[in-house]
Amino acid sequence: MALLIIELDKHIGNAKAWRDTFKEQLPDLAIRIWPDAGELSDIEYLAFMHPDFDLLPVFPNLKAMFSRAAGVESFIKHPKLPKVPLGKVEPPSGDPMMTEYVIMHVLRFHRDMPAYHAAQANREWRMAPIIRPEHRRIGFLGFGMMAKAPALVLKSLGFKVSGWVRSPRRAAEVPIFHGRDQFEAFLNQTDIAVCLLPLTRETEGIFCARTFAMMPRGAMLVNVGRGKHVVDKDLITALDSGQLSYAALDALWPEPLPPESPLWLHPKVTVMPHVARRPTVAQLVTQMVANIRSLKAGGALLQEVDITVGY
Repeated sequence: MALLIIELDKHIGNAKAWRDTFKEQLPDLAIRIWPDAGELSDIEYLAFMHPDFDLLPVFPNLKAMFSRAAGVESFIKHPKLPKVPLGKVEPPSGDPMMTEYVIMHVLRFHRDMPAYHAAQANREWRMAPIIRPEHRRIGFLGFGMMAKAPALVLKSLGFKVSGWVRSPRRAAEVPIFHGRDQFEAFLNQTDIAVCLLPLTRETEGIFCARTFAMMPRGAMLVNVGRGKHVVDKDLITALDSGQLSYAALDALWPEPLPPESPLWLHPKVTVMPHVARRPTVAQLVTQMVANIRSLKAGGALLQEVDITVGY
C-alpha cells in the first residue's frame, strides 16, 4: 500500500515533512514522491494539486485520489482522469485562516476603512455616518465548510447573514436561498456578497452587469472563489457608477494578474495574490488519513467530488 505525492512537496512543506507526518499518523502507508513512483502496482492513492494526467502512468490498483486544489475545474474533464473516487482534503469545520480572511474584508468594508485610508492620505479628518451590524446584510454564495464558519462568526457579531446554494438545503443556522429562481431575491437583500462558489459552467461570470444591478446600490463584493466568477470590466463599470462601493478580490483571472490590468490601481478595489489560506502539511495529512481509514472500513470518501457537477 503506497500513496504517491505529485508536486505537493513543491508547494507545501517538503518531501521529508510529508513522509514524517504520514509516518506519525499512518505508519504502514508507504509514501512515494513523484517522479519516483516505484512499482506502479503498489500505488493505491494519489495526492496532488493540478496534475497533468498526460504525463502520469496507469496505476492498476489505484483506489482513490486526493486533490489539494481549491477547485478541480482544471482537470475534472481530462480524458485520462482515473475512474476512481476523487476527494477534496479540507478541514471538516473549515479553515481558521479562511474565516479570519473573510471576516477581515467584510469588516473593512462594513466600517468603510478604504475611505478612511484615503482621507488619511489627504490629511482629512473624515466624519461619516456609521452603520451598525444589524443594519448590514451579508450574503454568502456557496455555503460549504469554508463559508459556514465565517458566516456564523458574523452572525454572532449581529450581522444579518444569509446564503445562496445550488440545490435546496435542510434547515441551516442562517436563511438559505437556492437555485436560479431565488438568486435575484438573494442578491436584492445582500449588502456585502462573499463568493465561495466552485467554478462551473453555471457559475462562470456569475458577477456581471446583470447581477450587479440586482444588488442594493452601494453594495460590496468579496471574492474568495475563483477569478472567472467576476467579469472584470463589468465590475469596474459598477464601481465607477456607484452601484458597487468596494471589491476585494483574492481570486483573479489570469493569475498572476497582468501589470496592465486596471484592477491594480482602481481606488475601490483590493487586489490580493490568492493568499486567503495556506493549509499545512499536518492539516492535509490528517484529512487524507481520515479518508483512507474511511475507505478501509468500507465507507466512502469524506468529501467526494461529484464528477458530474464538477465539485
